[in-house]
Formats: sequence, C-alpha cells, structure tokens
Amino acid sequence: MQEIKQRHGAGAFFRFLFLLAAAALLTVTLVPGARAADSQGDTPRMVIPLGRAVGIKLFAQGVLVVGLSDITTDQGVANPARAWGLEKGDVITHINDTQVDSIEQVQTMLQELDGQEMELTVVRDEESREVTTRAAQCSADGEYKLGAWIRDSMAGIGTLTFVDPATGLFGTLGHGINDVDTAVLMKLQTGAITPASVASVVKGLEGQPGELRGAFSAEEDLGTLFANTQQGVFGYLNDPAAFAGDPIPVADQTEIRTGQATILSNISGTAVEEYTVEILKVYDDASDTRELMLRVTDPRLLEQTGGIVQGMSGSPILQNGKLVGAVTHVLVNDPTRGYGIFAETMLESAGSLR
Repeated sequence: MQEIKQRHGAGAFFRFLFLLAAAALLTVTLVPGARAADSQGDTPRMVIPLGRAVGIKLFAQGVLVVGLSDITTDQGVANPARAWGLEKGDVITHINDTQVDSIEQVQTMLQELDGQEMELTVVRDEESREVTTRAAQCSADGEYKLGAWIRDSMAGIGTLTFVDPATGLFGTLGHGINDVDTAVLMKLQTGAITPASVASVVKGLEGQPGELRGAFSAEEDLGTLFANTQQGVFGYLNDPAAFAGDPIPVADQTEIRTGQATILSNISGTAVEEYTVEILKVYDDASDTRELMLRVTDPRLLEQTGGIVQGMSGSPILQNGKLVGAVTHVLVNDPTRGYGIFAETMLESAGSLR
C-alpha cells in the first residue's frame, strides 16, 4: 500500500514489506494489451477477484545502488564509486561483460579481479553507459571494495487482485514494487508469489498510517512473476485452479460510477471478507495509479483497521457485479480514504508485456 499526504511515502513497497536482502556494503567492491473486452470487442474479460494475501519475492535485474560509503586504504580514504559518478538509484548490470544479478556475485568478482582495472555497465534513467574503474583495497580486512551499498532482492506481503481462470494470469498490488531507499522501480529478473497469513493489524490514525503484519512461506511457490510495473506486479499461477471462485466481468472504465461499491480484503489469517466502500470520484485523465478515490464505510473494517492500511494494496474493488479496480494508496491525513487503479488499466499493462 503506498501512502500519500495527499501523498506520503511514494516509492516504498508499503511498510508491510519486509526486506529479505538488506543493502550490503560491498566488501572489496564498488561498492497491444489485454483489455476489459476480448479481441471480439463485445465479450467482457472474465476474471476471479481474490483479495487474498500472498508473499511476494522479487529478485532484481542487476544490483541496485542504494548508498555510497568511503573506504579506508593504506594510501588514505578512497571511494571509486563516487569518483566516477555512481549515484543512488543506479543499477550495475555487468562487470567486464559478465551479467551480475546478486550481491554475492559482485563481491566474488571484485576479489577475483584483485584490484585490476574493470569496465562496469551502469543503467541510469533507462540509459546504459560503460565506466572504467578499479576497486580499492580496504586496509581493515584486505578486501576490495567500490564504496557502494547495493541491493539485489526484496520480499513482502501483498494482496492478489485477480486471476484469469483460463490462463492463470494474475495481478497484484495495483502499483509497482519500488526500492525503499531510492524509490526506484525494481527491475525484475525473477520472482514468485507464496502462501501468506496476516497475523495482526496496526490501526491507521490521522497522520499515522496503519499496516498489516504477517508472514509468508519461502518454501512453496504458488506462481511465477514476469513483470513489475507502475500498474502492478503480474505473473502466472503454477496451477490456474489454485484459487477457487466465480469469474466476473472486468468493468470498462466508462461503466464505473461514483457511489456504493465493495472491496475484498484479507486482514486476518487467510480469510477474505467483503467490505463496503464509496467511490467518491472517477478520474478520466489520471496519469498514474490514482484513477479512483474511495472512502471506507464498512463499520467492521473501520473498527479493525481504521480504514485503508499499508498491506491492502491490490484489494479488489467491485461494483455492480464487476471488477472495477484495486486499492493502491491511503491518505495519511485521513485513513478512511484512499485511491485505486482501474482493473482495465492493470490488464492492459499485463497484456502489453506478454
């Protein structure tokens, strides 16, 4: 759940996200889409709305730089990363033409190079460039370092929005997974969803966003991810029949109206409940994932969570028997209100990537 002041904390994969691989200071180192209607134009896309909490594991394409740190050498303080202009948010994809995808791999290669000159491929703002540099040897432990903190993976718990029973395609979150330190959208190398359970709720208050807390299994994969986008995280279930339910049509955005609606959410254990909400506004020209404004009206949800809390990202929004969207944001100064994305937008994003 992304939170906003009228927006707050954008870029974090909500605080409900628990990092599996925290940034590591490199020792020795530097440091045309699927639509609501099918191709025939008249038959609506049918999906199963879920609202079920799942674990999400994401392994990055390359290693993300999340900070810089000086290295003490026998010759004095050095920082190769800063010297050649490395910045937070940069992604190191190759060392000497070898693709790198993990902290361990980068560390090993830096040690093997033994301080020799090397060429790094770095991506910044979608543009790639090559930089020639060499690691500095730390006087404290004798290891070579580039002076950068890097991250190669993230993991947490999110809410499944829908699954297509015919193909096993699923969508979750309604927004992308961004690095918590740099706000950079993590480029996906591999990833999966796993079973999860919600253990407790921190109730949302004015100026203090709440959150769901829980745990997920790292041993059992329910499906494989293929995309992490600004419009959601998408993949395919290993077993398309893993989540039972009745398919419903996906609403065209022109069908969505202000007024009564419901959301499906998992705020305790693995139980999914339906709660009443009110759609306050539909944005025809939204440029991001805030295409709907909604308010929680269900007394049960208000009592248990205070409204929308972090971890509810992806909760399906239903109206008139159709899936209209997913919850994406909460207003920090009013946790009873938040924003959502159109389900049609999510499906178009997923379809354009396959």
